Amino acid sequence: MDASVKPAKLRELTSEEIAGKIKEYKTELFNLRFQNAVGHLKNTSRIREVKKTIARLLTIATEREKTVAEKEAENA
Repeated sequence: MDASVKPAKLRELTSEEIAGKIKEYKTELFNLRFQNAVGHLKNTSRIREVKKTIARLLTIATEREKTVAEKEAENA
């Protein structure tokens, strides 16, 4: 997985794909932290990249939820 994905590319994903990516990156982050604790991780900057990508994905998901809520409020 490439953690340096541009936000524009992430916005093209569907909500289900974003949820799946979040799960994948959280699993990767867990594995990276475990490897770091054991002392087998050579590229420690990967942890930071993955954390930032998770934050980007969560931000996009939250923006979509707010947009849906605003549209529902307008139509109500």
